[in-house]
Amino acid sequence: MGPVTDPAPGENAVPLPFPQARPEVESLTAYSAPLEGRRGLLRLDFNENTVGPSPQVVAAIRAMPADHFAIYPEYDGLREAVVASLLATAGVAASQDSNAGGLSPDHIGLFNGVDAAIHAVFHAYGDRGDRLLTTSPTFGYYTPCAQMQGMAIEAIPYALPDFAFPLDALTAALLRPGVAPPKLLLICNPNNPTGTRLAPEAILALAAAAPQTLVVVDELYEAFTGDSLLPGLLGGGDPFAAYPNLVVLRSLAKTAGLAGLRIGFAIGASAVVDRISRVTGPYDINSLAVTAALAALADQAYVDAYVAEVLGARDWLVAQLLQAGVRHHSAGGNYLLIWPQADPRAVEQALRQAGILVRSMAGKPLIDGSLRVSLGTKAQMEQFWRAYAAIEGLA
Repeated sequence: MGPVTDPAPGENAVPLPFPQARPEVESLTAYSAPLEGRRGLLRLDFNENTVGPSPQVVAAIRAMPADHFAIYPEYDGLREAVVASLLATAGVAASQDSNAGGLSPDHIGLFNGVDAAIHAVFHAYGDRGDRLLTTSPTFGYYTPCAQMQGMAIEAIPYALPDFAFPLDALTAALLRPGVAPPKLLLICNPNNPTGTRLAPEAILALAAAAPQTLVVVDELYEAFTGDSLLPGLLGGGDPFAAYPNLVVLRSLAKTAGLAGLRIGFAIGASAVVDRISRVTGPYDINSLAVTAALAALADQAYVDAYVAEVLGARDWLVAQLLQAGVRHHSAGGNYLLIWPQADPRAVEQALRQAGILVRSMAGKPLIDGSLRVSLGTKAQMEQFWRAYAAIEGLA
């Protein structure tokens, strides 16, 4: 066998000093986020919980016996706890029946964060030449996941000036006559970074109209808007009987404060959840994450209080932006967009020097020139506004 080569168009093959990966990987630009050097600063850049998890979570982790660190993680009871939490937040009465509300542990997939669930969806269902249909701009990890599978990406832009959901255009792309339907339709609802929201009824209509397309709804920020699909599906028989092509993604990162422990869920028809779960490792979720998740799911009051605090802080900050005449956009999620008058890069760096991290949206379609600011407590938003107003000369 000859040397591994990397032929470039119009050029002779050049030997590589290492084995060549799949063509999709060789041409892939990995999703990358500036995650280093953030500790000790006010973290308004990645939409995390800004205060930390429930004290019950901390206590549960500290109480773990030392020998549990030497044992492979066990997942018994975690899916059941997710079911109980989803039913409770949807207002479905508890029951001794494990299938109360129609939701069962078989509908729950466990993943090392929702990023891993997204990757697993593409790995299980995306193939070379298949089509991903989504919106633009949206969460940046969808694109490399599609590219590594060799999929074609069709991204429908949100509608200006208010970043409205392009429902008509997306429906036309989904149901284009004479064209094979997309293998995956991925909707972030509310959308990161625009906050755009789509009513659950509209999403269910899309899923019903395209039964051969797997419709994946990223609901990481639903707690801040109440737009979830799940409450309307729960309370009767199998919630996915009429929508076997629907998958909902949830996380404990944004509300419960477990971003560092990586725990996420895929909720859907048991057959689909089974396929997605087949492409993951047997022990992808560590024991610390399992312990923390169980404690977090048992303390819904903490999550509710944190969400209420964030929503109140958002209202306060939006009032300051309006009064100062700052261009901004706030529609959903625990974040908003701000367009500085000065160079956004300079403003971002000045905020960092003041101990505050925000996320530049430079290069993103429709929102280039803006900064995404995560929302935290009112005290944290006051800290941000003092710094931002001083930098922009608004004080």
